[in-house]
Amino acid sequence: MSRKIIFWGGAGIALLLLSVVVSLSMGTARLPLAQVWGILWHQLPLVGDWVTADWPISSEQIILKVRLPRVLLAILIGACLSLAGAGFQGVLRNPLADPYTLGVASGSAVGAAFIILFGLQIALLGQWTIPIVAFGTGILSLIIVLRLARIHGKLQLETLILSGVVVQAFLGSMVSFMVSLSDKVINEIVYWLMGSLSMRGWSFTFMLVPYLIVGLVVLLSYGRTLNLFSLGERQAEHLGVNIARTRLVVLIVSTLITAAAVSVAGTIGFVGLVVPHLVRLMVGPDYRLLLPITAIFGGIYVLWADSLARMLLSPTEIPLGVITAFLGAPFFAYLLRKNKKKLGA
Repeated sequence: MSRKIIFWGGAGIALLLLSVVVSLSMGTARLPLAQVWGILWHQLPLVGDWVTADWPISSEQIILKVRLPRVLLAILIGACLSLAGAGFQGVLRNPLADPYTLGVASGSAVGAAFIILFGLQIALLGQWTIPIVAFGTGILSLIIVLRLARIHGKLQLETLILSGVVVQAFLGSMVSFMVSLSDKVINEIVYWLMGSLSMRGWSFTFMLVPYLIVGLVVLLSYGRTLNLFSLGERQAEHLGVNIARTRLVVLIVSTLITAAAVSVAGTIGFVGLVVPHLVRLMVGPDYRLLLPITAIFGGIYVLWADSLARMLLSPTEIPLGVITAFLGAPFFAYLLRKNKKKLGA
């Protein structure tokens, strides 16, 4: 396993760094890759003293104040959503589970839209208001989905996704209703429906870091337990796994990092569905390896999706959620077809 971690972790980090540099060079103002490398190296302590700053000040401002915070935010958003998707799939033993299909992302968006509509983000807890409220409404939506999926007191994995679709549709209508209530903040709320990283500075990037760290550490601590979950709940319980506690912790943590991502970037669908599956095909089903590699490749996935959103119709920007849905919906259809017998179709 250690060799796999070194190989896939090293390959993922190398690809991530390359993607960052290429993405930073893309935009209305085209910057050479060598210049981007030079600006980044120049910011490092000790190493930066050896780099000659032979570029315009404007290029450095574009990189450090406009593009770099957005690039890092895209990586954090992708890591959060992918990690949450892996957590949901592992603890619920359903390959179609992710924050979007379970309605958690839509539930979080309802809380964010409510705070924006009534202008409460400053009055309560400042920039932490939206993530906290989004977490609460995300947890509530997850509870409703799990309740709907229960038959005779037992959670039926076959009806879980159907319950998620129902709740997601209802919550989407609630957000649309809030959009219709006010003309003043309509653009802000529509932003949550489509998802975007535009106009997001360093403060949002720093806000998301602790959520990702806590989520990654907690889920990694349950890596072995999630491996046992794949054998079935009864077998896992015989091997000493506390089923109820594990499910509760993993679901809460996955919802927390989903809510944090949604509170910053809006509803971005299918990331938590696509990335864990692709990574599982590469590294295998061991969650001790799957979780960290999923976080890395999730960051790469959203980074390139956001780059496409910026560049395809430049200078017009496509909402990020549109790109991820365009890429993820066919993959969801493929998985649905593959698992139709399991879903009773």
